[in-house]
Amino acid sequence: MNNLPEKGVYRHYKGNKYELLYIANHSETLEKMVVYKALYGDGDIWVRPLSMWDETVIVDGKEVKRFSKI
Repeated sequence: MNNLPEKGVYRHYKGNKYELLYIANHSETLEKMVVYKALYGDGDIWVRPLSMWDETVIVDGKEVKRFSKI
């Protein structure tokens, strides 16, 4: 994937906000991973594959991005 998401604040389709911190590489597969921080609660740090970060999901019959930059 050539167009990597920018660092910044994103809203998850369920409503919570997260800060994209880094794009990292999986040590075994070299798959691109997104490192991000919850902007609520204890501010947990999460990792998920870039392919999942960029995907769309179906909500109430509509296709929406899993994470949208705000």
